[in-house]
Amino acid sequence: MALPFETATQFAALGLTLVGGWFLGLASRSGGAKWRERYQDEELEHARYRDEAEERIRALQAELGAARKQAPAPAPVVEDAPGAGWRGWFGWGRDNLARIKGIDEAREKRLNELGIKTYREIEKMAPDDEAALEQRLEVAPGTIAGQGWREQAALLRAGNERAHAEKFGSP
Repeated sequence: MALPFETATQFAALGLTLVGGWFLGLASRSGGAKWRERYQDEELEHARYRDEAEERIRALQAELGAARKQAPAPAPVVEDAPGAGWRGWFGWGRDNLARIKGIDEAREKRLNELGIKTYREIEKMAPDDEAALEQRLEVAPGTIAGQGWREQAALLRAGNERAHAEKFGSP
């Protein structure tokens, strides 16, 4: 049985005929305009959505401007004492109480166990609190007042390290 196409030229003509028929089918198809219409409809819908979004943004910006005009003036910012910001990052809310003359590392650890972790807590102690703390730390009565823990804590909390060193020396 012989094939209807035997030469390369015949196969090329067959291929061109098939490709030409394919293009003719695509060109005569009725769906081409349908996709174009869908694209144009989608483009119009997107433009409408974009216009609505821009209008909403303008309305929100106007509302924000009105709210800013009615808002009260912000409270003035109070700066912390030098060195106050590092405690939250590295000291987990504690001060180095061993810098106070009369408090060594063991006593600082005991103070932390008792809940006293900052210079402010020592500075704000009342005389009754001092007496109770002296009993808990098992030190002689009047030690805290005699060594000036509250005054040292106030100087260190305020960042006056030079004044602390001049008055109390190095811990």
